[in-house]
Amino acid sequence: MASNKKYWKSVEELNENSTIVETLQQNEFVTAIPTDEFLGDKETLDATSTTRRDFLKYVGFTTAAASFAACEGPVIKSIPYVVAPDEIVPGVPNMYASTIADGFDFANILVKTREGRPIKIERNDLSTSGGVNARVHASVLSLYDNRRLKAPLVGGEEVSWADFDLAAAGKMNEMKGKDVVLLTQTFASPSTSRLIKEFTTKFSNVRHVIYDTVSSSEALDAFQSIYGTRAMADYDFSKAEVIVSVGADFLGDWQGGGFDAGYSKSRIPKNGKMSRHVQFEANMTLSGANADKRVPVTPSQQLQVIKALTGGSASGLPERVVAAVNSAKAQLLAAGNKAVLITGLPSAEAQAMALRANAESVVMDAERPRLTRQGNSAEVASVMQGVLNGTVKGMITVGVDPVYSFPNSAKFADAYSKLEMKLAFASKKDATAELADMVAATPHYLESWGDAQIKKGAFSLMQPTIRPLFSTRQFQDTLLQWTGNSKNYYDYIKDTWTDVLDGSSWNKVLQAGVLSSNAQVESEANSVSEEFVSKTSNGALSTLQDGGLELTLYTKTGLGDGQQANNPWLQEMPDPITRTSWDNYVTVSKADAEAMGLENVNVATGGLNGSLVNVTMGDVVIENVPVLIQPGQAKGSVGLALGYGKTASIQEEMQTGVNAYALYKDFSAIQNVTLEKVEGEHEFACVQLHNTMMGRDIIRETSLEVFNTKTARDWNPVPMVSKDHKEIPVTSPDADLWTSFDRSIGHHFNLSIDLNACTGCGACVIACHAENNVPVVGKTEIRRSRDMHWLRIDRYYSSDETFIDDKDKKEGFSGLSGDNGSLGGFGELEDPSVNPQVAFQPVMCQHCNHAPCETVCPVAATTHSRQGQNHMAYNRCVGTRYCANNCPYKVRRFNWFLYNENDEFDYHMNNDVGRMVLNPDVNVRSRGVMEKCSMCIQKTQYSILEAKRDGRPVKDSEFQTACSSACESGAMVFGDINDHDSEVYKEKKDERMYHLLAAVGTKPNVFYKTKVRNSKEV
Repeated sequence: MASNKKYWKSVEELNENSTIVETLQQNEFVTAIPTDEFLGDKETLDATSTTRRDFLKYVGFTTAAASFAACEGPVIKSIPYVVAPDEIVPGVPNMYASTIADGFDFANILVKTREGRPIKIERNDLSTSGGVNARVHASVLSLYDNRRLKAPLVGGEEVSWADFDLAAAGKMNEMKGKDVVLLTQTFASPSTSRLIKEFTTKFSNVRHVIYDTVSSSEALDAFQSIYGTRAMADYDFSKAEVIVSVGADFLGDWQGGGFDAGYSKSRIPKNGKMSRHVQFEANMTLSGANADKRVPVTPSQQLQVIKALTGGSASGLPERVVAAVNSAKAQLLAAGNKAVLITGLPSAEAQAMALRANAESVVMDAERPRLTRQGNSAEVASVMQGVLNGTVKGMITVGVDPVYSFPNSAKFADAYSKLEMKLAFASKKDATAELADMVAATPHYLESWGDAQIKKGAFSLMQPTIRPLFSTRQFQDTLLQWTGNSKNYYDYIKDTWTDVLDGSSWNKVLQAGVLSSNAQVESEANSVSEEFVSKTSNGALSTLQDGGLELTLYTKTGLGDGQQANNPWLQEMPDPITRTSWDNYVTVSKADAEAMGLENVNVATGGLNGSLVNVTMGDVVIENVPVLIQPGQAKGSVGLALGYGKTASIQEEMQTGVNAYALYKDFSAIQNVTLEKVEGEHEFACVQLHNTMMGRDIIRETSLEVFNTKTARDWNPVPMVSKDHKEIPVTSPDADLWTSFDRSIGHHFNLSIDLNACTGCGACVIACHAENNVPVVGKTEIRRSRDMHWLRIDRYYSSDETFIDDKDKKEGFSGLSGDNGSLGGFGELEDPSVNPQVAFQPVMCQHCNHAPCETVCPVAATTHSRQGQNHMAYNRCVGTRYCANNCPYKVRRFNWFLYNENDEFDYHMNNDVGRMVLNPDVNVRSRGVMEKCSMCIQKTQYSILEAKRDGRPVKDSEFQTACSSACESGAMVFGDINDHDSEVYKEKKDERMYHLLAAVGTKPNVFYKTKVRNSKEV
């Protein structure tokens, strides 16, 4: 093993006397299969007079019946087209370029449709802005949300659009001369900005205020004060040699996210070099998990850190932090203009410090900044106060839900309900729409026309990929009617783009989806009132008081700001750090938890339970919030995710967590709170103990210094096995139990996964869900270790010790007993309380050439292909689960229930609208069968058939799996290794390549690349 480090997934694993871990090591599922339910109780069996022969006959019959039932799928009749549309060929997908711009996520995308149904989101490789994260991939399911509004509402009743327009026009006339606020999301849309300006010109009593649910106001104010434009700097981390982040989770949702691709390019060692990443933060974030050096500091200390990094003094900080600050400062200076300093602190002062420090940096782009946030906290607070005190008489909301997300929501809801005019443009009857007198039902973005300028000069178009499912109408079309404009919104966009096109063809831009142009167009930035910029508090952290805990509010990779809270794919997606789904929770350090008597306990079933607390901030109390003890959390700080706790128009199963926006005072992510332990225990749906490393050589990593100075034999050795009492390499033909087939003919697919490039973002998990009709099983089943994800991203913690110290100490272990025995030694080294290192590893079916699952299947349901894929014939499978027991990677999933059309699993597969998202190329599995990653055989075969039809070889880039095509960071590369010009062939020849559990001899077609950390201090 390269580093000889011991890795662990849960604090429970470090307890040497834990019966839970011992049981998990011996069994895939802790809970015993309830055979008593099948066979009845012992007394009944004893009382029967059934002969052994009859018993076996009955059991044989029922087993066969169960097998046939398991293979029986639903029969749905298909009706052919009477007149087939020219653009639709049954069985052949269509791809459309479009854009998502929902106010929180902005990205250029491709939409895959089948027979007129959008079923999958892909990245648009022509894009130069935005990032296609897990939420964007999952947004296709939100199109088929059965809770969407079906028609406009007036007084709570569905009406026609003509009646709605009549009622709205009458109310607008009544409101003349009164203060009406048009409160909208950030659109970043030239045409919408122009249209809103025309609307507010006609109705002079209406003023437009932009509200970002999760504010970036301080960053915007700082940029505007220095550069004169209300925007946020863009960053190309591929150009960075040194990255120092102070509280900025730039691999998460910081300033809109989408920085993964550039960051990963700089993290792959080339010519002996890679970037150095230092992270100062309170919560354990994706950015901190990927950093070379992570320093836990509270938010108040972070302000001191950034002052010290930009020329101030580090006095007052703990000694360990001072040393880290001095080292980081020296590295920034040494890297010159290839260094970058960023911060996520809600302080215009701190943001301005970082911008000025980056003035000469090639990493920061201030000339073409991001335009995806435009809100001003002071202006929004003024509107909120106006509603509370009655000076604001009417409100029109678009794409926002202030009754849910404003910090004092109860008081605001009461005041809002008393407004003279309450009109909401919404896709669902959310908390604001429930109280509104008029609700305009808006379509999903996949049903809409639109445009966007995600960053200056980067324009893109949004086009509908399906006819509206319900009687909905775009906000922009409604404004056009209200302003007396006879154009529809499509024509209005074309008119707006007259200057943007700059000689380009409209149809070509619509096909590509994106366009670079230097055109100057109307934007929300021009409409922000300058008087509010100076009102932004530069002392957002000054509210922190001694004696309390410093809370950092953040957004999860899955749910974000909560817009897609009714999306089961996102609810079930495990958080990359905590590996917990279906919840938000307070994260606390081990030291603080012990001081307050807070506990996390793994119960006998392997499920994780946690204490409950009341979180108090002034007169605001959130009751019964679960606690999760998070390794790496800065002592004196806690974390809590926004976006949960929604109930309005949310299916009961998706009403999860608590609403943390109640603590979002002054729209600042940093607050001072106190925790009070209360009675009770919370049950988490946590998958971190489902699969353990158990001391095996799974994660391989080394330092950049060792990587550069030693041979691959030292840091990436080939495992040795014993044959005839002699050690031979596992790669030797003599080590094989089977005769190998000639795989040099035809295609042979391999998947490369670079652990240096993988950030753990989870986009691949959702992409796999969408492509392969993976079912959602719910919180209860997740707790029982029955998650159905075909692809998981394992997260491992390890001691934050140097590699050399780790190796020396562990090589000195002499046995299992004694004070220095390996058990005691590992326990000493792996104290998780302070600051562990983190490694991510995507794991799916390894498609072994010597697959252990294939040899034990009694019905040959799982077989191997000449192309290297391990197949599953679902109709042959009888559910013995022998293959799962024999799989060393634990990647096979068993359908304990029928998840399709089953009211016990009411997610999206048991209603006609939700099932529209299903991919017809992949069958929906039934109860009692095994399923697993198929290496997206439907995609590879489609590429082969397309090339065959065209009479040409398949291009290397055409071979993709759902996960590889979704991977922004380029960590996953898929292709044919028989093509020696392919990228995956080159990856396999790289000296960092290794196979998972190679010593077992399974010869997988998935391989990994050793993780290299740049651990050199200055």
